[in-house]
Amino acid sequence: MPSPQTVASGPELHNPREPVVPQIPAQGTRKASSEDASSAHREGLRPGLGTLRRAFSKASQWASGCAPQEDPGLLRRSSRLLFRSLRRARDEGPAADQTQAATGPGVAHGREAPSRAIDGVSPQSSTGAGPAELEGEDKSVADLITERKLLAAFEQLRHLETRLVAEKASRTFEQDPTGFARRAMDLCLHYDGLAAEIGAIVLETLGPDGVDAAVLAELARVVRAEEEAHPEPPADGDFLCTPRHWRRHWEDAVRRSARERVQQVSAGEAPGSGLAQLLDELGRLVRHDLQKVQLEVHPAYAAAGYPAWEAYRRAFHGAVAQRLQELAHDAHGCEQLYILLDWASNVYSSPDFLGSQDLALPSELLPPLLAPDVWARLESDYASFLETKIASCFDGILQEEQSRWVAAEAPDVLQGHYRTSLSVDVHMLVAQHVKAAGVISAELEATTLQICTRALGLFLPRFEKAFLESGAVSEPNLCANINACEEFRTHLLARFPGSLEELEKPLVAATCAFQKQLLQGFQGDVQPLFKVLCTKAWLTQDMLQPLLDKVVAFAGHLEHVVPPRAQETLQEVHRYVVREYLAQALRPRERFRGVERVSGSQKMGLDAQAIGNTFQDLGSEATWLGRAIPCVADILGETYKDDIRRHLETLIRSYPDIRRDHVLAILALRRLGHRRNQHLLTHAQDLLRAVAKAGGPGAAEGHVLFEEIEVPTSVDVLVTCI
Repeated sequence: MPSPQTVASGPELHNPREPVVPQIPAQGTRKASSEDASSAHREGLRPGLGTLRRAFSKASQWASGCAPQEDPGLLRRSSRLLFRSLRRARDEGPAADQTQAATGPGVAHGREAPSRAIDGVSPQSSTGAGPAELEGEDKSVADLITERKLLAAFEQLRHLETRLVAEKASRTFEQDPTGFARRAMDLCLHYDGLAAEIGAIVLETLGPDGVDAAVLAELARVVRAEEEAHPEPPADGDFLCTPRHWRRHWEDAVRRSARERVQQVSAGEAPGSGLAQLLDELGRLVRHDLQKVQLEVHPAYAAAGYPAWEAYRRAFHGAVAQRLQELAHDAHGCEQLYILLDWASNVYSSPDFLGSQDLALPSELLPPLLAPDVWARLESDYASFLETKIASCFDGILQEEQSRWVAAEAPDVLQGHYRTSLSVDVHMLVAQHVKAAGVISAELEATTLQICTRALGLFLPRFEKAFLESGAVSEPNLCANINACEEFRTHLLARFPGSLEELEKPLVAATCAFQKQLLQGFQGDVQPLFKVLCTKAWLTQDMLQPLLDKVVAFAGHLEHVVPPRAQETLQEVHRYVVREYLAQALRPRERFRGVERVSGSQKMGLDAQAIGNTFQDLGSEATWLGRAIPCVADILGETYKDDIRRHLETLIRSYPDIRRDHVLAILALRRLGHRRNQHLLTHAQDLLRAVAKAGGPGAAEGHVLFEEIEVPTSVDVLVTCI
């Protein structure tokens, strides 16, 4: 028995009020009928009703949506070919009469009985009943389906189905199971044709021409009517009156329509430079279609009490998800991966995607657009590409800085501080990528921040080495680099708290390296000026002022350094000046005796005051350095020798890092005599041990002054010891 898809001709269901016209079956049908008739004559047997029931049960399953997916266009074309064939057979009725007249009675009965039954006329010889009539109908089911009068076609089919079931129950076809089979087959074919037309209407709904709202409303009503007519399968398992599941068929058609619409966007174009454009076109199409559904299609269905918006929304969501899965499979490179992630998380999921928040797609009711494992893979691939890209960006920043060094460009002064493009470039690089990742997901933002942190931690030592080896080392450039490192510590750490702790160590190391180079430059510049101090010429001339002028000039650069680092550097300069002054005083080139020693003590007092005033005016907070030079000057100029012990105690308590060698050098300058020197030295040693044991205030604060002063052993020191 031919399947519904392959039957090319057959009797047509039409109005029972029309005169019954004998029809000539198609050639294939005639051949099959002849063979059946001859076989029946040869063997004297007819096909059993159970065999036909099983055969048409399969056809019913196909009509109910249980068969494999079919091409709706093919099904629709097949149905229409069937309808045209049936109409052609009806038009050729007279020819059929002639053929019947020329055919024997037995053959005529074999061909004619099924046609009469399918047209709604029961065989008189079997039942003796007259034809059953449908009032108010003047068109065949095929014509009604073609004209998309779906509800009328269904009502006529339902009427014929009910009558066929009644005739079967009355054992009308007990002697003619083939006639029942033909009428049942034709009924199934028309039901399938009606289902195919439903699918065709759905596919055309979002097309350029669209579908009239009245047709959509009638489609919804016919689906509901079928559900009411066939609420559940018959108890006897008969394929007649079985549920056709047209609602599921309609939903499948909606999904197929959405899938075809989405797949047609730039079909065949591989992801590449046009990926952003492809996704933009996809977004416009989905937005246009869903807006049309919401504003035109859904109201038409809703008028018939049929919810269409949810079905279309889920269908397009699934179609978009499938398309993104395909694009994600072939996406490569940082830009492409980010475009996909951004479109999925921000464009498609935006409340304004459909142009109004009233039309927003509620994400909590829909499955993820990308499967979790696909999303994780995309983020992982993006992070890998991003790591390479950021490392390349830092290489570019270093090359740009090197070009600026070669051009000897001085740093700008912005808001009172030296500024270099390094700080701006790094801040923009980190902020840009972290912000971009943050709009995708919090996990990707944290990963991006870690990548930037590692890359910056590797960049700082390279930058430090390249700069110190270049010919651009100068006070302004060093100050600008110190400012940049400090901004990294403050701004980046403040903006991303708890994320950049591993940067603390390389930043401190780079800052210290630049500060050290800055101080070494200053020390090399002023070191020769200390050699003229504590000489006999120094007693009568102002040898300190050139040194203080250098200090003031150097402090002018520190005014353009951020306050924490500027104060640190200024205090270090202050400590260096006091330390070198004391070093020169403890190992003088010339020895003072008598009046010269007293004059030297007074001169040291004046120099100590000048140094203190200068650094105080510059803003140095290292007030602890102010007592060192005056204490040594007091010991040298003290006329009452018993008070030397008091000055020595003040010096040791103020500077616990002082050693026995320093005390010997100071006593050697004073030349007090062996016994007094031994007494003072013993007292100093006891005091040093007590201070070391108790931990003086200077030691607790980390103040270091005398520890870095080297005192060579001279003849005078040896004499003092002896």
